[in-house]
Amino acid sequence: MATSRAARLAPVVDMAERAEREAARQLGHFQGQLNQAEGKLNDLQRYLTDYQQQWMEEGRRGVSGQWLMNYQRFLSQLESAIVQQRQSVEWHRGNLDKARDAWQQRYARLEGLRKLVQRYQDEARQAADKREQKLFDELAQRLKRREEP
Repeated sequence: MATSRAARLAPVVDMAERAEREAARQLGHFQGQLNQAEGKLNDLQRYLTDYQQQWMEEGRRGVSGQWLMNYQRFLSQLESAIVQQRQSVEWHRGNLDKARDAWQQRYARLEGLRKLVQRYQDEARQAADKREQKLFDELAQRLKRREEP
């Protein structure tokens, strides 16, 4: 009976394994998106630093008012892009956190099912061992009766 309980759970375990694998795939996908967003943010920040360095070099040589206005406009756009990219990073981080939570829940459910199946298998094995021992005891008693005068 216990073996049949474990066997009946096999399709449920299979479904839980598929759900866990899909959640792990989603987790990887969102991790990749976060990495990409963080990479873009780093690129923008590096570009800002390079542009500021260029400003310092050009400033030493003297700049026109038009160049200064263009620089300030571009710098403002670049800083705005950095703010937006930080928001994007946070949004992707939130998606990753949700995906991680979903995977952890599915993983925990799968592990719980596996433990239940293992318990049912252990119970079935113990019941089979008891039946076998009982059979051996009965055979030993029969042989003992035959040997008695």
